[in-house]
Amino acid sequence: MELVILPDADAVADAGARFFARALTDEPALPAVVATGNSPIALYARLAALQAAGAADVRAMTAFQLDTYVGVADDDPRSLWGWMHRAFVVPLGLLPAQIRRFDGLAPEPAAECARMDASIAAVGGLGLAVLGLGPNGHLGFNEPPSAPDAPSRPVALTPESVRSNARYWGDEDRVPRHALTMGMAPLLGARRILLVVTGAHKHGVLRATVEGPAGPDLPASWLQGLPQAIVMADRAAWEGA
Repeated sequence: MELVILPDADAVADAGARFFARALTDEPALPAVVATGNSPIALYARLAALQAAGAADVRAMTAFQLDTYVGVADDDPRSLWGWMHRAFVVPLGLLPAQIRRFDGLAPEPAAECARMDASIAAVGGLGLAVLGLGPNGHLGFNEPPSAPDAPSRPVALTPESVRSNARYWGDEDRVPRHALTMGMAPLLGARRILLVVTGAHKHGVLRATVEGPAGPDLPASWLQGLPQAIVMADRAAWEGA
C-alpha cells in the first residue's frame, strides 16, 4: 500500500482526479467502481474539469455502483444512486449503457448481488476502485467483520454506520438498516485501488487502517500489502488536527 499525505482536501481531490485520468489513459475501457461520500465527491468534479479540458476521456469506461440502501427508490433524494447520478454520471456525461448498478428494490437481494458480481466478472474485473473510509473501517457497506474474500451481498448496517449516515436522513430513526454492497473480493481484486480520506474526524480509523493489524474487524485494513492500493489523505486526517 502506498500512502500519500497532501496538504488539504482540495489537494487530495486534484491528485485523485489526476490518478483517475491516468487510469483512463492506461485503460480507456476502464471498469471503475466509484464511492459516494464526502471525501471522494470533490474528486469527481475535478475529473469532469479534466475531461472538459481534454485531459481525461470517459467515453469508453464502465461505472459501477458501490452500494445502495435496500428499499429506497431512485426518486428519493437521499438514495445513493441519486447521489452517484448527480456527482458522477451527469458531470461526466455517461450514457446509460455505461452504468452497472444495484436495484435496491429487487425482490431477491442475494440474487441482485450475485448479478453484480457476474457483471464485474464479465468485464474482466474492476480496473479501478475509488473508495471512501467508513467510521468503522468499512469499504462500501462491507461492515465489520468482513473477510477479504467476501462477495457482493445484502448486509445489515452497524450502529456506527447508522449514526454516520443520520446527517443525510435527518435522524437515526430514518436511516435504512439494510443495504446491498459490492463485496471485498471484487474491491480488493481491482487493478488499481484509491482510498480517499479527508478530515480530522477520520484520524483514528485512518491510522488503524494503515498502521494497525490487518483483519476482518477493520475491513479497510485488508488494503495493507496490496501493491495496487494507494491511500490519499489530507494532513488533517493523518495528524488529527
